Amino acid sequence: MSTGREQQPGRPPIVAIDGPAGAGKSTVAQHLAKRFGLLNLESGAMYRAFGLKALRAGVSPDDSKGLEALSASTEIGLEAGEGGNRVQLDGEDVTGLLRDPAVSDAASRVSVFSPIRAWMVRLQQGLGTRGGVVMEGRDIGTVVFPQADVKIFLDAAPEVRGLRRYEQMQPAAVVHPEEVIRDLRARDQRDRNRADSPLRAAADAVVLDSTNLSLEQVLEVAEKIVAGKIGQ
Repeated sequence: MSTGREQQPGRPPIVAIDGPAGAGKSTVAQHLAKRFGLLNLESGAMYRAFGLKALRAGVSPDDSKGLEALSASTEIGLEAGEGGNRVQLDGEDVTGLLRDPAVSDAASRVSVFSPIRAWMVRLQQGLGTRGGVVMEGRDIGTVVFPQADVKIFLDAAPEVRGLRRYEQMQPAAVVHPEEVIRDLRARDQRDRNRADSPLRAAADAVVLDSTNLSLEQVLEVAEKIVAGKIGQ
């Protein structure tokens, strides 16, 4: 039976991965990109780069007008590398700065504003319009690439996601796991309840709950989902 979403002949597939913070989207996207020969476009890294610029510029992540003005002079790019993407902010490689908790928090706060999301969506669509990409974020399958050939919504219990994020921060973490979990819950609240493009699974997305799965199991399931959708 036709689903009305068959891959267009001649166009490489678009794979969209959405989900809350700490669900493992980046890891899954990186794996699928290598496995299926796709370019990994990280929307979360793009928002974090802009959050970093706002902090550097002294613009409040809650100042919509100030952020909109700042975006007009901002260039964000992604470059594929053997160890993953390198994130360029106005020509500077800022990859190693984007996992700082303050930067992640700023990214969540700037992302609630419609002008910023519209600007970022245009950037993302320009990067992925020709296909052959896997993109992860919070509204990829619903807003950025609603025509994606494969949509996965990756989720897990907040406590599990918080501990994973805490482990990512080691050995430099100066906060307790409980603080990371609390901040993550607050971010979930903002992402799921924002007026513009709230975090939700697309109607045609496959929901993959990784709460009780190992990383290897998650990657295996994700591979099967993509292979089944694109006919490999």
